[in-house]
Amino acid sequence: MHLSVVIPTLNEAEALPETLRRVRTIAEVKQLIVSDGGSGDATRQIALEAGAEWITGPAGRGIQCRAGAERATGAGVIFLHADTWLPSAGGAAIVHALGPRSGLKPVVAGAFRKQLRAPPLLMRGSRLRSILWFRLTGRPFADQAIFVRRTSLEAIGGFPDLPLMEEFELIRRLRTVGDCVLLVETVSTSARRFRQQGVLRTYAQMSWVLWGYARGVNPHQLREWYEGR
Repeated sequence: MHLSVVIPTLNEAEALPETLRRVRTIAEVKQLIVSDGGSGDATRQIALEAGAEWITGPAGRGIQCRAGAERATGAGVIFLHADTWLPSAGGAAIVHALGPRSGLKPVVAGAFRKQLRAPPLLMRGSRLRSILWFRLTGRPFADQAIFVRRTSLEAIGGFPDLPLMEEFELIRRLRTVGDCVLLVETVSTSARRFRQQGVLRTYAQMSWVLWGYARGVNPHQLREWYEGR
């Protein structure tokens, strides 16, 4: 099984090189797509030098992921944040997870456990929290390198074109056609948002957005809440 990786970007020249370097070490990845939302830095040059396919369009993670997914040709598609590092065995783990299961519903999507790099004191234990969250809700967050079976993604109409909570909606739709799993392998992701905004403020924003999503608040309003507007 060949895999495609879609990375949504917006001015990610600092974080992107190491992420791309690690992706390039994974043999199962045969296609790398950088879907940009209008970067004004060296993101484009970095992506092209790494051999990635480059597409541009309106900014917004849902919009950018959808555009990238429409270009994907792999049997599996990984949606990867520009500051999230895949483990070296990640490709093999995805191929195994998306393989046939006797007598069970097919696995159509999944994600990795998550470990923050150099986290603030209050953010330690992120790997355990990612496990507990998935067990409680059945949903991963977007920075856990969500992967999907491409045919299943097409069956639900593609990646949700939402301004926020797009990963929750993606998993909700995919669960109508199969199972979602959490792999034992772990991705490493940046704690930059928590460092920039503060742990308590960031958690408060995330909790408020999750509350709104559960009650059907318009995704555009949720994005304003998330951005502190």
